[in-house]
Amino acid sequence: MQVIENSKVKEKVYIEKLENGMTVMCIPKQQTNKKYIIWGIHYGSIDNKFVIPGQTKITEVPNGVAHFLEHKMFEQENGTNSLDVLTALGVEANAYTTNDHTAYLFECTDNFYEALDELMDYVQHPYFTDENVKKEKGIIGQEIRMYEDYPEWRVYLNALNSLYQNHPIKIDITGTIETISQITKETLFNCYKTFYHPSNTTMVVCGDFEPNMIIEEIKKRIIPREKQAEIKRISTDEPEDIAKKETIKKMEVSTSVFVIGYKDIKPSKDIIKKHIAIEILLRDANWKKLKAVSKII
Repeated sequence: MQVIENSKVKEKVYIEKLENGMTVMCIPKQQTNKKYIIWGIHYGSIDNKFVIPGQTKITEVPNGVAHFLEHKMFEQENGTNSLDVLTALGVEANAYTTNDHTAYLFECTDNFYEALDELMDYVQHPYFTDENVKKEKGIIGQEIRMYEDYPEWRVYLNALNSLYQNHPIKIDITGTIETISQITKETLFNCYKTFYHPSNTTMVVCGDFEPNMIIEEIKKRIIPREKQAEIKRISTDEPEDIAKKETIKKMEVSTSVFVIGYKDIKPSKDIIKKHIAIEILLRDANWKKLKAVSKII
């Protein structure tokens, strides 16, 4: 087990790579009542072109599948919804999808191990049928229409579309009404089997835990799966130039909303240092040069 200690904040993180490739991280917080857990899958909205391990052909799926899959994971074959089960246990549970990962999480003071049972059960037991996939299309369709009327989200997406010409990061995480209509249960199963393999996931727990003990508890709840080769993600060539300098859209807003975007596609060896530098830059109001602007008036 690897141990990383930060002497400044006086905290340690215990990291273990399980035999199935899953990474488990424990951050002990002695004499605290609250417990947190998050199970992250390295699979997000940009992963729409890939090669399934063991195959050679490229698989391309409709935009919005990662988010759709996250929604469907809570529904169980016995008719229950795991989010309702977790709520009944008194824990605060949630899930979310981003451009590059999906996460399932909860926090609680009591019933941690009962909630852990439920979390690790539903994430490892997908249940998709033609009927429940069709029903979910209507639910997510309503969510998509809601965000279409949300100025802060529209101005953000317009900024991404102004910056990027080809990269899928500019695509709405939820997809569109048209793209989600193409999703089938087979699409979901293929993406689940490819990306939800333990070797493509990381679990982090934080609370008054003894690291070895909580990691053993997690191991007990892991369903054995055959080892999987590395997932080949198909990257998209992205020019350094922005797509367009400005995007303006009219919506019902009391005050104009705008986003300024600066395109930076050069990789960095020290990601954390670069992230901190960007945070400092964003706090500086003295912009010398603007690359792309999205505005809603």
